[in-house]
Amino acid sequence: MTGVNYSVTPMQLVQAYGLENVVYFPQSAATGFDGRSANFLSTVGLPHSEVFVSREDVTDPYPLDLDAISLGCRFDHYGMPCPSESRSWWMLGYLFTSLVAMDPKSGRVYAFPEGSSSYIKLHRDVESLVYALVEFRKLEVDHDNDVDPEELAERFKQVVGAFDPTPFADEESQWNLSLEELEHGMW
Repeated sequence: MTGVNYSVTPMQLVQAYGLENVVYFPQSAATGFDGRSANFLSTVGLPHSEVFVSREDVTDPYPLDLDAISLGCRFDHYGMPCPSESRSWWMLGYLFTSLVAMDPKSGRVYAFPEGSSSYIKLHRDVESLVYALVEFRKLEVDHDNDVDPEELAERFKQVVGAFDPTPFADEESQWNLSLEELEHGMW
């Protein structure tokens, strides 16, 4: 899958978050894994920030025999119920207070909101997730420079929604909730 063009380049991600805050996944040859997603994760990567935490806490590592990537093993480790269809999904990180996972077969990205035993579809693929995170970083910078919060929220919805409307399809989506907080001056 070399030579694939993405809407987010490795340079854009590094410019938005800094090289020290980009996490790359090893190239996976797992059977049934969405090749485009695997290539994206290994060449573009995921950001790591206060908004999207993609790294595990190195001061509290998992036992060596635990597969901390697959949701089934992770949920079992914490004694939490895991929907059967999502047991093989891969954990990507946390977006605000939602655990974010990817179905490795389809490449779709889902969120498990804190305190909920169910999930919602968050992005059509990992590229869309990272696209939204890069745009959100721009929103954070503009917010720090006192740009009107309602203007920022509207711009984010337009730009990200034009790329992938999925992040705003569910009113309980972490994106919708965060933009609502922004508009109401909660951050």
